[in-house]
Amino acid sequence: MRHTLLIGAAFVALAPALAQAQDAPAATPAPAPTPAPTAANGDIVVTGHLDAARASIQPSLGATTYTISNETIQELPGGDNQQMNQILLQLPGVVQDGFGQFHVRADHNNLQYRINGTILPEGVAVFGQTLSPRLVEQFDLRTGALPAQYGLRTAGIVDITTKSGFKNGGEASIYGGSNDTIEPSIEYGGSSGGTNYFVTGSYRHSNRGIEAVDAGRTPLHDDTDQYQGFVYLDHTFDAHNRVSLIGGYADQTFQIPNPRGLHPENGYNVGGRTDFLSDDLDERQHERTAFGILSLLHDAGPVTLQASLFARYSGLRYTPDTVGELLFNGIAQKAFKQDFTVGGQIEGAYRIGSAHTLRGGIVISRDRSNSQTSSQVFPGAADDDGEFVQSGQPITIVDNYAKTEMTYSAYLQDEWKLSPALTVNFGGRFDHYDGFRSESQFSPRINAVLTPGNGLTLHAGYARYFSPAPFANVAGTSVLKFRGTSAQAPGDDGVTTPLATVPFAERQDYFDIGIQQKAGYFTIGLDAYHRRSQNLVDEGQFGAPIILTPFNYARGRIDGIEGNINYQRGRFLAYANLAWSKAQGTDIVSSQFNFDPGDLAYISNHYIYLDHDQTWTGSGGLSYRFAGGTKLGGSMLYGSGLRKDGAVPNGGKLTPYAVFNLTASHTFRGPGIEVRFDVFNVGDHVYEIRDGSGVGVGAPQFGQRRSFFVGVSKTF
Repeated sequence: MRHTLLIGAAFVALAPALAQAQDAPAATPAPAPTPAPTAANGDIVVTGHLDAARASIQPSLGATTYTISNETIQELPGGDNQQMNQILLQLPGVVQDGFGQFHVRADHNNLQYRINGTILPEGVAVFGQTLSPRLVEQFDLRTGALPAQYGLRTAGIVDITTKSGFKNGGEASIYGGSNDTIEPSIEYGGSSGGTNYFVTGSYRHSNRGIEAVDAGRTPLHDDTDQYQGFVYLDHTFDAHNRVSLIGGYADQTFQIPNPRGLHPENGYNVGGRTDFLSDDLDERQHERTAFGILSLLHDAGPVTLQASLFARYSGLRYTPDTVGELLFNGIAQKAFKQDFTVGGQIEGAYRIGSAHTLRGGIVISRDRSNSQTSSQVFPGAADDDGEFVQSGQPITIVDNYAKTEMTYSAYLQDEWKLSPALTVNFGGRFDHYDGFRSESQFSPRINAVLTPGNGLTLHAGYARYFSPAPFANVAGTSVLKFRGTSAQAPGDDGVTTPLATVPFAERQDYFDIGIQQKAGYFTIGLDAYHRRSQNLVDEGQFGAPIILTPFNYARGRIDGIEGNINYQRGRFLAYANLAWSKAQGTDIVSSQFNFDPGDLAYISNHYIYLDHDQTWTGSGGLSYRFAGGTKLGGSMLYGSGLRKDGAVPNGGKLTPYAVFNLTASHTFRGPGIEVRFDVFNVGDHVYEIRDGSGVGVGAPQFGQRRSFFVGVSKTF
């Protein structure tokens, strides 16, 4: 009863369908005093009432929404021992990439995470997953033409509803298997009077922390140690008021995997040493993140308000193998980046009558970014053939900077129910930021949802978007400091200052239309989108530290179609998703010094595919729960291949792949013990996610080989 009361006892399907309850909101009640809920267990009823009130502030209102519950997560291979990105890959139009990244509707990142409705600011972490599935009661992925409450990060909104206790008890588990993986975890939740709490913590060790750079079964130098913790606390004062506190911390270390059997070929010399075996490289990255959210929820009569304060700290430290990187790359860079964001968010809903609900909000945040780098490089110059010639032993170049960005956002919108079958939501938002640049935009939004009956839902919408480049990742590198060294910018002729334009905010016109049909136990959905961008934001890895740097294409065009079907009857669930997309950009207009001059010249007057474009993406799965406590299931992932260089930049694509996973578990209800067995990549299919080529792509990355895992958990 602890968790199901929050979202209802019904099993929430693994979301290959648009949620009709969100795309077609129920009729808004007339203003009336909100009665104090009463029941045998008043705390539970009041909490459920306030959860529903909080959700009413931010319905999807015509956006495409896919929902996954905690129960569904447990049905997947790996359960909540997986990382969040692996679960999200099972949703329509979500594309797998290296470094644990994924792309929603062909956008690079541009994702916003919310916890219980409050924004979680961005950080600088790359490999690490800050949020564990263990804290999730359910989450929604919202995409498409979003209503006005969503801005700045608009490719997708990952809106997480956390577990929150109620029943005094918990669970301890241990999970492990291939690649020396071991993952103990514990969670506990409870209540006392009007106070509810939930805590969870985990540790993970593996010798496959990042995707391997070759097809070997065991990556070389790829250990990871990851600690994660999360706490939720709320106190309900009465039927109308609640305060909550959320906090989390992640500390994660990664070895950078080594290619095998390579030797330097650039002719560099470090103290008389000219050779180095790539197997012996020792590069490491350490990422830390901490966040906190304090919220006050008030619901009375026609008004619901939530006011929140949020803060996030993140830090990334890259430690090079100095001699090895100098000999291979001509630069060895120690890098430390940290970012601290603090802000406030107040949002509310005012129910004017049965036909209109006004929603509005204000968000203000302050972001302070600090970067410190110390680079070892060789002095020298290019010869007549354009080859760099070393003229001395390594020198040190220090390049530090700090910058503050302020962001201000406000929105107002009206949910207008024209008839029982037709709802229109229209409004707009204004965003302004002042950091490396100062830019603003007013963004109109409109969505319509039609539910003519017989399980049919249609929706269409338009959104104007404004998405600044990720502030914490913008490089403040002083390009001229590296002139006359082995790290001189590509195309620097020693006379003209290389172009290093600061990235712009992306501005988009986004159109979305979709249809969903429920027929018996089947749900079928189809959604299409059309997007045109000015200053399209993309990101690339330029240099040894795994830090992504944003840049802009002057114009971008992205189109796609998503189809999904699911069948759910009793204890059986099956689903399948298939998405097509085409994403292109032309004319790189910022951070130009990172690119080869020949590539820049070609892209300046040709559209090229974005490096993360994947034409076809698919996923699917099934599960069955037997009455005796046994569960069987499986999932699959298909990709037609990300881009690689061909005759032109990003002109080729990698080989298509399909990966299948299986799971089996049994719950011994008496002692409260569950045993599970998972197999990933059952066919041991060798596939590349990246081959190391492409605009802004740093290294090859291979998918997980066949792996076996066993887990045991005990409730108490």
